[in-house]
Amino acid sequence: MKTTEQVFLLVTKYCRAEENVLKVIPVVDILNATAVHAVRGRREEYKPIRSILLSSNNPREVAKVFENIGFKELYLADLDAITKGRPNFSLLKDIAEETDLELMVDAGVNELEVAEKLLDIGIHKVIIGTETLSNLDFVAKSIASFGSQNIVVSLDLMGKKVISGFELGRRREPLSLLHEFQRLGVSQIVILDLARVGSGEGLNLPFVRDVLENVEAKIFVGGGVRDFEDLKRLRDLPVFGVLIASALHSGKISLTELKRAELI
Repeated sequence: MKTTEQVFLLVTKYCRAEENVLKVIPVVDILNATAVHAVRGRREEYKPIRSILLSSNNPREVAKVFENIGFKELYLADLDAITKGRPNFSLLKDIAEETDLELMVDAGVNELEVAEKLLDIGIHKVIIGTETLSNLDFVAKSIASFGSQNIVVSLDLMGKKVISGFELGRRREPLSLLHEFQRLGVSQIVILDLARVGSGEGLNLPFVRDVLENVEAKIFVGGGVRDFEDLKRLRDLPVFGVLIASALHSGKISLTELKRAELI
């Protein structure tokens, strides 16, 4: 006989599946104000993108192409901000003004003033990544200031280890840290495994399942998506959103498949 908790989790999972339509969200990684191909978190090796979708590596042009294809949302990883503390505010503002895309932006935010400026220039969701997070109080303050609908926490992983800007985070097991974020009022979480980004080796599905079974939040995942079969697995789990870059630029996930499945 199942316990009350097990029944609750099964009912919750069923309700998620009934409501969920997987969001496929393209990613643009920006380094030196250029769209780059991210591979396994080795940022010193990142090179400008080569894509079947366009010949430009200008982030503005990449964003416009994704909009013209039919995507409604875009994830921007401002690596200049994450690694050097210098957000590309002007570039991000241009993308917000020149497209109708709903933008999710990771700009290494660890100050309320930076989050407020991002929202003011037209960013829809501010990402707080554990990689640059200075303390857990900042998460709570951000949600209190801007609302949980505008704040997304990214659990940045390198394999099984949390990448974190604060000692407590580095020592925590990933699920334990997610439970703490949930306690602080986080309702949207990205599970991002940098060890798999750009690798095409597939997502860590067992861990994704653990998260879905134990954390009540909208879950986005990224890192390693190979092909359309991976998307079908995520839709069945279900996951709220999936972040993709390499598989779109290489054509391993075709636009025809996505449109046929009504994922764009």
